[in-house]
Amino acid sequence: MDTHCPYCALQCRMRLEGTTVEAVDGLCVKGWTAAELLSSPDRLTTPLLYGRPATWDEALGHVAGRLAALPPEAVAVFGGGGLTNEKAYSLGKFARVALRTPNVDYNGRFCMSSAAAASLRAFGLDRGLPFPLADLRGADTVLLVGANLAETMPPVMRHLRPESLVVVDPRRTPTAEAAALHLQPAPGTDLALANGLLHLLIASGGVDETYVADRTSGFEQVRQAVAAYWPERVERITGVPVAAQREAVRLLRRSPRAYVLTARGAEQHSKGTDTVLALVNLALALGLPGRRGSGFGCVTGQGNGQGGREHGQKADQLPGYRSIRDPGARAHVAAVWGVEPDELPGPGRSAFELLDSLGEPGGPRALLLFGSNPVVSAPHAGRVASRLTGLDLLVVADFVMSETARQADVVLPVAQWAEEDGTTTNLEGRVIRRRRALTPPPGVRTDLEVIADLAARLGASGFSADPREVFAELGRAGAGGPADYAGISYDRIDAEGGVFWPCPSADGPGSPRMFLDGFATPDGRARFTVVEHRPAAEEPDEEFPLYFTTGRTLRQYQSGAQTRRIPALHVPGPYVELHPGLGFAEGDLVRVVSRRGEVVGRAVPTETIRQDTVFMPFHWPQVNAVTNPALDPVSRMPEFKVCAVRVERVAS
Repeated sequence: MDTHCPYCALQCRMRLEGTTVEAVDGLCVKGWTAAELLSSPDRLTTPLLYGRPATWDEALGHVAGRLAALPPEAVAVFGGGGLTNEKAYSLGKFARVALRTPNVDYNGRFCMSSAAAASLRAFGLDRGLPFPLADLRGADTVLLVGANLAETMPPVMRHLRPESLVVVDPRRTPTAEAAALHLQPAPGTDLALANGLLHLLIASGGVDETYVADRTSGFEQVRQAVAAYWPERVERITGVPVAAQREAVRLLRRSPRAYVLTARGAEQHSKGTDTVLALVNLALALGLPGRRGSGFGCVTGQGNGQGGREHGQKADQLPGYRSIRDPGARAHVAAVWGVEPDELPGPGRSAFELLDSLGEPGGPRALLLFGSNPVVSAPHAGRVASRLTGLDLLVVADFVMSETARQADVVLPVAQWAEEDGTTTNLEGRVIRRRRALTPPPGVRTDLEVIADLAARLGASGFSADPREVFAELGRAGAGGPADYAGISYDRIDAEGGVFWPCPSADGPGSPRMFLDGFATPDGRARFTVVEHRPAAEEPDEEFPLYFTTGRTLRQYQSGAQTRRIPALHVPGPYVELHPGLGFAEGDLVRVVSRRGEVVGRAVPTETIRQDTVFMPFHWPQVNAVTNPALDPVSRMPEFKVCAVRVERVAS
């Protein structure tokens, strides 16, 4: 059976023979071992009701009864960026139609929200890569900011030539090692660096003035603002030498085909939206977006990180990437759902704000959670875990006993990626099929079956458990919206090997390359935006003298609930990368302490990291107990990528 890898947003094609991955070029080690989880001894196969085995009827009856007894605002739903399009759509519909609650959001808020907010403002539409990934093969220069693709998405490196690559990262990662140029700023200073590069571009006469005049607005205000970011000042802020700044601009200027790409390192900040906008400004001044062979893009992380934010599981959105505040969108979607527009709730709280309000006065008292493990993945994770313990009802649908599921009152065993049909939308906006290759174990249901059953018990009709039916309805609900899937069907995906959205008509083409004829703004022009550097929400001081930053590693994924259960992917952890100048030896047990919490790990001294910075992969519990939940004012993205810590030696 041909299907797709369950992990990152590349969604690489793979072939399953039973529970074995057959040879497919380009899979990383996680993809090759993905099928091992299908037969894991940790697999959940029976509903659990307060820790004891229960029948499905008993478990769902209990959940429905408890939910029905609560007012809508006392119930919340939390989804995930790894859910299929069909699940994301059904979850958002379930929250708003069956529960009538505004309290719905998902863990993609921790991933792509800053990039999405910036793209919407600059281009009028958010699609991570508005061009096929393969276009990068022809690039003369690629500026990659805040991504370690050699470990997080190894197959992407086939599309990047080392001599074309400029990497911005506080660590000298394997990706930076492969690059022609590595800029190593202090955490939280990417915005100042981007403004400084634009300053140098303007000073050197490298602006594409014709493109700027014909296709953009707002440049003069930005030109004046970045005049304050002369290279010596930027070096003082970021630590990036003036010579390296000039070399980066030279490489971008010389290139008829260039790309600027951002990822979580630039985006997971309390100023992440502004940082992405600063890099958009640089790309626009170079004349890259909407030009064949060049462009600007954001590298989506989670498996369905793109589709997951398009179909309504986000607090402020309806299907088709429409705003829930838009009266026309509300009327259109309400008609598809068979309800009145004024019956639909308004926008709810963003992800961390929702989690942080659980069990508090005026906050939700019950939570239904699908496809996420916030006890590990949320910032200030210790506080989130305590909020979950204060709930009247916590329901978790998962296929293993995650750290969050261990706290649940009701655990519902659901199918894995190879046991159900559905679609995902990869990082380049291509809608693809995930095909059922195996029958779920006895006692296991799909998420769609769970949602449809609960909806029926709550008296809501119109919920299907058939993925084809759900996808067809998704297309109708999203028709006319920015992310229009109306012209996409399962049969068409099969025939064409995937279809790029927007695709409003069944007999019309998809859209592999966006913005060639104009941007999705009212006047068709891309927007420059004045953005100013500001410090991180928490800077190092005498008590906490070091920067702390997090990221992924090659053999683990997200909260580790899946990959930590695969023996071939075992990595001793957690561990702490730090500079040898801090005085710790290989293997020393150290404690990383912030104002919010602490985590213990083994020391891995390396000269590839700045002496003022320590790094930990976030795949293990307690790592995010340290991170700062300070939020971006626009995207509501938490500041995962920088906070202040101290490091102590653990005696034993």
